[in-house]
Amino acid sequence: NTGYYLPIIYSMAGIAVEKLSDAEKVIEESKKLLPQVPSDKLWLPYLGGTLDAGIATLWAEEIIEVIKYVDGPSPVEGIWLGAATDVIIRERGIEFVDGTAPGFAACVGACKDNKTAVKIARELQEKNIYVFMTGSTDGKTMSEQLMDEGVELGWDTRLVPFGRSITATIYALGFAARAAMSFGGVQPGDYRRMLIYNKDRVFAFVLALGEVDEEKYANAAGAINFGFPTVANTPIPEILPRGVCTYEHVVSNIADEEIVSKAIEIRGLKITVDKVDIPVAFGAAFEGERVRKEDTYIEFGGNRSEAVEFLHMAESSEVEDGKIEVFGPEDDDVQVGGTLPLGIEVLVYGRKMQEDFEPVMERQIHYFINYATGIFHMGQRDISWIRFSKDAVKSGFKIRHLGTILHAKMHSTFGNIMDKIQIKIYTNPEDVAILKQKAKEVFRHRDERLRSLVDETVDTFYSCSLCQSFAPNHVCAISPERPGLCGAYNWLDCKAAFEINPVGPNQPIKKGEVIDEKLGIWKGVNEFVYKASHQKLESFSAYSMMADPMTSCGCFEVIVTILPVTNGVMAVNREFPDMTPCGMKFSTIAGMVGGGIQTPGFIGISKYFICSKKFIRADGGLKRLVWMPKMLKEEIRELLQERAEEMDMPDFVDKIATEENAVTEEEVLKWITDVSHPVLEMEPIM
Repeated sequence: NTGYYLPIIYSMAGIAVEKLSDAEKVIEESKKLLPQVPSDKLWLPYLGGTLDAGIATLWAEEIIEVIKYVDGPSPVEGIWLGAATDVIIRERGIEFVDGTAPGFAACVGACKDNKTAVKIARELQEKNIYVFMTGSTDGKTMSEQLMDEGVELGWDTRLVPFGRSITATIYALGFAARAAMSFGGVQPGDYRRMLIYNKDRVFAFVLALGEVDEEKYANAAGAINFGFPTVANTPIPEILPRGVCTYEHVVSNIADEEIVSKAIEIRGLKITVDKVDIPVAFGAAFEGERVRKEDTYIEFGGNRSEAVEFLHMAESSEVEDGKIEVFGPEDDDVQVGGTLPLGIEVLVYGRKMQEDFEPVMERQIHYFINYATGIFHMGQRDISWIRFSKDAVKSGFKIRHLGTILHAKMHSTFGNIMDKIQIKIYTNPEDVAILKQKAKEVFRHRDERLRSLVDETVDTFYSCSLCQSFAPNHVCAISPERPGLCGAYNWLDCKAAFEINPVGPNQPIKKGEVIDEKLGIWKGVNEFVYKASHQKLESFSAYSMMADPMTSCGCFEVIVTILPVTNGVMAVNREFPDMTPCGMKFSTIAGMVGGGIQTPGFIGISKYFICSKKFIRADGGLKRLVWMPKMLKEEIRELLQERAEEMDMPDFVDKIATEENAVTEEEVLKWITDVSHPVLEMEPIM
């Protein structure tokens, strides 16, 4: 499911391969690229022939793989995942944008033994690098080596088994090609920009594991066209001069123990690894691991016991930095498969600490605990659920290590606003009940505070330029009522982030003089955006999708676009794979909206912005919404209903069509006519 056809071919040549006959032209172009076989005695310090041969290889392999989808054997079988969908590209894109995923390693072949495969995979995971695995050596694959050792594979653990065949390597490079087009606004066929974009912004490299045959050489040559170097653990010819890649192009005969660090050095990656004193591996790459019931040693919360997590400010005299206490049983006091209640109380003191930062920091508890391998965490506040695996407990992981994690990560992440942190962990029912009652009162106060925050009551918005690592001319202006389009950052998050890192991607924007209150245009915001977009945008509206709408990078959760015949708009979320009433799928629309382009009639937004009072207010607001996928409607139904009732439209939500009622724009028009949708009485949107 992609709007980028065969993405390597599409990005390099601009050819949209829609039918098998379209591939014939590509094959002919590939043949023209093939250089003459060089003489054994002729060595030229020129990469032209190598690069051309690499491109020809990738184009041919992309056609081979797509034919497998048509005629078989299917690339998606057993552990093999085949091509990533555009949904996955966008879901994972935010991790590459915000730095939680610094890059990816395309691992080709297999290691000398399973133990080495696990070691290399874990080292890459601990550095938060995605691992894309293809190809085999002597009939073995790295993916199968990891599976044999019980290592969990998949996108959630960043260990991605694309395919057994070497031709599946195009899925890794296709990932990079689509990133350039969807996030960077690189136009199909602009090969030069595609190379520069990937060289400068997508930090990837190839690990050639085991014997390198001719086709693996050719794939390495193909990777050079993206600025991605190859590091091999066998003695193969090297290409050391700089040129296309940042540093060396091909480096060989590197020991397995050094291959990851060497690749990181050659690619120019800057890796920061938090050292946390716990007996299991730790890193963001382990966040997606699941602990199955049969692998669970002990469980907290869920529907089996009470659990609550509560972070709050305290006076300096009340906080002893680094003090971790467990009140009640430890995990080794419980039999395998047992449960305990759990209360985690985090006391924080800091001269720059503010009450508004408490929920921002508390929300990170979920992520930080999940970074420990063998530990599963879901939920927050008083609905959390935690599992320790048997392997983690066997390795020596204790309940108190939850405190160790939080102490280390809170300091490394929020060190600019907090000075001391103390953790109290309760595992007996009485203490957990008391903590839960105390926490719920604070949660209620926080929710009231958040509801009182509106755009009119603040004089400062915040920028978010995280996505400029992928879309150089895009910047979000985040207000209390308009969160970041990725859904990951709200106004309070950005306020805290600025205090943590005053020179970071979240900068204060003084609103300044009001230019147009209805559209949401302020002089100070325009001046900031003009500068931050490298003079590409002179103005944008916070509350309109028709007049100078806010730009997007590619990380948006939802796209809103007009349906002219209905006088309304539709919203489609990135998880919805089917055709929409505007005649395009999400992935196709995304190509028109992403990359920092200002496109009137189209906006990228977060899911919950739909429920905001400021949602396209200048264009008529929520009343304009006539169609959305059922999955999106159900996900936000509660807040959507609340907003509709505020507008005296209690039956409005059920008047919004879904794919179950209408697939085409004409069918949407019939539906809204039949149900008397309020959009029928509104002024023309165009």
